[in-house]
Amino acid sequence: MLRLKLWQRAVRPQSGLGRRGDVAPVASKIPSHARYLLIGGGTASFAAARSIRARDPGARVLIVTDEPDLPYMRPPLSKELWFSDDPSVTETLRFKQWNGKERSIYFQPPSFYINPEELNSAENGGVAVLTGKKVVHMDVRGNKVKLDDDTEIAYDKCLIATGGVPRNLQVIERAGEEVMSKTTLFRKIEDFKLLDKVSRNIKSVTIIGGGFLGSELACALGRRSAESDLEVIQMFPEKGNMGKVLPEYLSNWTTEKVKKEGVKIISEALVKSVVAKDDKLEILLKDGRLVKTDHIVAAVGLEPNVDLAKSAGLEVDSDFGGYRVNAELQARSNIWVAGDAACFYDIRLGRRRVEHHDHAVVSGRLAGENMTGASKPYWHQSMFWSDLGPDVGYEAIGIVDSSLPTVGVFAKATAKDTPKAATEKSGTGIRSESETEDTAVSPVASSTPAPPTVGHKDDYGKGVIFYLRDKVVVGIILWNVFNRMPIARKIIKDGEEHADLNEVAKLFNIHED
Repeated sequence: MLRLKLWQRAVRPQSGLGRRGDVAPVASKIPSHARYLLIGGGTASFAAARSIRARDPGARVLIVTDEPDLPYMRPPLSKELWFSDDPSVTETLRFKQWNGKERSIYFQPPSFYINPEELNSAENGGVAVLTGKKVVHMDVRGNKVKLDDDTEIAYDKCLIATGGVPRNLQVIERAGEEVMSKTTLFRKIEDFKLLDKVSRNIKSVTIIGGGFLGSELACALGRRSAESDLEVIQMFPEKGNMGKVLPEYLSNWTTEKVKKEGVKIISEALVKSVVAKDDKLEILLKDGRLVKTDHIVAAVGLEPNVDLAKSAGLEVDSDFGGYRVNAELQARSNIWVAGDAACFYDIRLGRRRVEHHDHAVVSGRLAGENMTGASKPYWHQSMFWSDLGPDVGYEAIGIVDSSLPTVGVFAKATAKDTPKAATEKSGTGIRSESETEDTAVSPVASSTPAPPTVGHKDDYGKGVIFYLRDKVVVGIILWNVFNRMPIARKIIKDGEEHADLNEVAKLFNIHED
């Protein structure tokens, strides 16, 4: 089960804070001014709010989100929630981690927040959330924004953390209403609830896309197919799963793992057309192959939400997309951008845009610090991780792109070398940017075997894959190697050429029994 893991807890919101469906909406008075205004209600925004309050304990922070929900984490929507035994999981949105502990996808319960109308009178400040409101115009000179109901809010400092919207295939968009009504673009809580319901009432579902989201959803639905007659198909243009990230041999190996989860893989698939016919969807590929299915999930990437760029006069990066900001995540002297929507300057790896949960945490936290006067550049590399069930997982950092040259050093795995064992050892159930990871330990002197050939039982049991640019390591994947991220981070930060990466791999103790 290809999955990326995560955190927390949900309660019914108080009136005025709002989650859709709980209570009739209460007209709350919207503050006319916020010292700290955060646009977007995702992980980056929440991380920034927490960071601002840590450095400025009396701060008054207003989050404006067009979603009906309080800030929550997205990764469990395509991972842990699908593996819950609780039939009411779509309502509770609670999930179990590998260590058996349970938590909610919400970062904090409603009691953590204050009502927006009380924000400016609260003695000790606080964080307020305006749900279901969209910022549609930004007046940078006047330091104010306009909402979709024409309300204006002035600000002293502003964070744009608008995230992104799922891309769709043009052939699907052009295919008409019936095809679109049977296509899910997966991003929000509502999408999880809808796909969960749909998948229980159809015979066949096809996921288009071979990246993280597509592979996670394929494995989640594949696991469900074992208990029902659901056919799960995954198609993508690459040769194997996560072919844009993993070197080919690991991508092929991963694809075999996904197949074992009950997923039918159609690789090197380019969609030519999609039509609705006889209550089915027919997907015609450019090589003539025809796939019939009941429902499509398009997981073909994210388009950064830069809707405010025009009114705000902010620059959008032509190469990576997203708002172009400096190393301190600033777009203007009092405007910052974090998360998926930020195209930032990484002082070690150059200009980048990153779409992972941990980057949203790291960049949101940094933006919050800089909004309170820290003036710190982005240098602390965020990481990301993915698990193929409780027995195989990996953590990655830096630029991991299969078009770069790679060097992989592997060893035989032991019972300790699994995501489940790693989380049990940590006691947290979280493999994220906790800042509590072990520091580097002395290298183990042992000989390094060559990467095994595909087909043996212990292929790629554990190891380290280095990604190189101009002979310098710019990215690292730790394959079933856990709690070693500080070492990987230091290697990238040092930016040195290494004559023998086999020696560097020994720093990760991959040959320990």
